[in-house]
Amino acid sequence: MSDAQLYEDSFTLTTLLDQTYDRVARVLGTSADSQVQLTLDVNSELFPLQTGENINLLIANTLNLDGTSEDRQKTGWRPAREGEQTLADLWDYVCYGKVYRHEDPGEGQNIKVYISFGGLLLCLDGPYKKLSPLRQDYVYLLLKK
Repeated sequence: MSDAQLYEDSFTLTTLLDQTYDRVARVLGTSADSQVQLTLDVNSELFPLQTGENINLLIANTLNLDGTSEDRQKTGWRPAREGEQTLADLWDYVCYGKVYRHEDPGEGQNIKVYISFGGLLLCLDGPYKKLSPLRQDYVYLLLKK
């Protein structure tokens, strides 16, 4: 069994920007330990958020509960067998996307990780030690309140 969870943290939302696009809000937040900054585009109809709310965020490389890799060629993101429970069942909002850029300023400093979920973007800015597992190509974003 491999560990599917690459990064998990809780964030307090500090700013909500929803003027640019219909049904999309950009939220800014700070992790509970104040080490990681979050910038996230979210479908505001599916997952409405408010300033001051706390959300839990998980980035994983598979939805299988046992951590085994998926064969997306055969099943896509849905479970292979009807009624099979996945990590997505435990969270309120799930996206699949690609890590497309890292900014590594230097040793001992913060890095930025950029992930695109079909046009909805995520940027995490924090310590290298916390964000270094996000060097995968494709990942799942899972959110819940």
